[in-house]
Order: sequence, then C-alpha cells, then structure tokens
Amino acid sequence: MRPSFFPRLVNGPFDDPGLFIPFLLEKRAVIFDLGDINSLSARDILKTSHVFITHTHMDHFVGFDRLLRLFLGREQHLYLYGPEGFLENVEGKLAGYSWNLVKHYSNLLSLHVTEVHPDHLITKDYLCQNRFLPASKAVKQPFNSILHKEPVLSISAEILDHSIPCLGFTIKERFHVNIRKESVSNLRLEIGPWLNEFKQDLFNNKDPDSEFEVKYGKNNSKKKRFVLGDLASQIALITPGQRVSYIVDVMYSKSNVEKIIELAKDADHLFIEAAFLEKDRDIAEKKCHLTARQAGSIAGKARVKQFTPFHFSPRYKGQEHLLEKEAREAYGKVR
Repeated sequence: MRPSFFPRLVNGPFDDPGLFIPFLLEKRAVIFDLGDINSLSARDILKTSHVFITHTHMDHFVGFDRLLRLFLGREQHLYLYGPEGFLENVEGKLAGYSWNLVKHYSNLLSLHVTEVHPDHLITKDYLCQNRFLPASKAVKQPFNSILHKEPVLSISAEILDHSIPCLGFTIKERFHVNIRKESVSNLRLEIGPWLNEFKQDLFNNKDPDSEFEVKYGKNNSKKKRFVLGDLASQIALITPGQRVSYIVDVMYSKSNVEKIIELAKDADHLFIEAAFLEKDRDIAEKKCHLTARQAGSIAGKARVKQFTPFHFSPRYKGQEHLLEKEAREAYGKVR
C-alpha cells in the first residue's frame, strides 16, 4: 500500500523538533511544531496549510517568523493551533513588526489561529491587509479532541503536562484507497487527475449508485461513464487509513502516559521524544521530559507499528545509539 502521508523530521534528533508531513499527489502539507525550519525549502514550507504547535518554548516556535515571511504577499489561508496562551503568543509575534505597507498588497493572507482548552477552542482571524489586527471577535466552540476534520482526514489532540499545557497530535486518514493500476488499464482507461475526483467521491460518501464520468486523454478529450460503486469494486482496494502521532516535551506521569497511549494507539508511526537515558531519570523528571526507556515503553503499550525517538538532550552527542537502543529494548519488552 502506497502511503498518503510522508512524515519526516525537520531536523536531526539533537536539533529543534518538528515534523513535516506532505500529502501524496498534492501540493499540500501540515507541520507539527515550528522550531528552526531553515532545513525546509521555501517550496515545501509554502505547501503548508495547517500548523500545529505543541507549546511555545523557543525551540518549538521560533520558526513562526520564517513561515510568516514566506507567506507574506501570497493569497493564502493559514491555520494555526496551539495550547492555552497561544493567541497572546501569536499576537506578540505579530506586534513585533511594523505593517504600514501591507495595505497595498493585492493578495490576501489570513491567519486563522486557534487556542486549545480542555473543553473548548477559541479562534481569532488576523488579516495581513488589516496589519494583522484581529479581524473580528473571538469565536468559541466546544472541543472533543478533534481539531481539524475534512472528508479524507482528521487531526486530533490531547492536552499533556510539561509543567505548562503541551499538545500531542495524531493525524488520521479515514480510510485508504489504493488504485489497482492493472484494473484501470483493463478498462482501457489512463491514470490521471480523474482518480483524485474518484477518491473524493468515495470519501464524501457519494451514493454508490450515482454516475461517475471519467475524463482522460489529451485535454480530457475521452470520456466514459460508470456507476461509482461498480467502478470502485473494479479498481479500488480500500484499507484502514494511515495514522501518524507526534509527542514531544512531556513529563512521565500516569495521566500523560494514559493520554498518549490512547492518542497514539495502533499508529502506523509514532514520533516521540526520548530526551534522556534512564540512568539520568532524575534530570528528566526535573526538566519534565521522557527518558528513552519511558518513550519505548509507551510506544509498545500503544501498539504502534513503528516509532522514531528524537529530541535527544545535547549531553548525549555522539551517544545517540544508546538512546535508540534503550528505547528499542523497552518497546520490544512490552510488545
């Protein structure tokens, strides 16, 4: 099965944390955390539609300025999510610059910023041409773990404890549609953009008895009509959707562990911090981070298929193999 999400860490395991997730066959991506993002190309950053911030410590949020600078002057809606206090943090960033010239911009950039509380969300909009002043009153809505939802995917969050509220995230594909290319060829059709429309109809729960028109060939000059359900049975293999989870900067506590396990349960890939070795557990406790053993144990209890430990303390430079080994051994014991 070809995956829909292609997650990769923005930096190395000792550098600022962040996860970049581009989507298959789309010029689109989401980002978890905005530390130093200079390793990402401008082209990649400009694919971003949604940004999810665990908390606003500098190593998780300093890249906001680069993101904003690249999007200035572009027609774009950018959605950002963060924990309690996030609106004030974003407004502080925006207030640090002079915006007297943006009223002349012809393209409209808007920031839609959402702050996550235990039982509700607060959203404000900031328009570039309005000098990034709040465009309207804040909108309050209930929060039940889902931050963002669309036909193909959803992104959920848990509020974790890092001595301040810190969010953990999971992006989940509803289901995965794998196209049987040989079956497409047997129908004398060609692989092309029509497949995206076909998949969208499936994700939108369109009536399987409805008509679906396939347009293909040069300038879509060829057309064939099918019953959607019949076409799906011939060319599509539908399997469980992909799940990717991201956990960083959390203390080891009963509450945190239970929430992380539930959030990351059965994930295809979990990215989880492993800041310290178990022998330095007392330092991890003081700094509200996980040890590698704790990270591996959590990954095992969550039954994740694959996990990547990262966000290592600089004290272990040259010893990352020890953190990896400790996490893998703990994972194996639980599995």
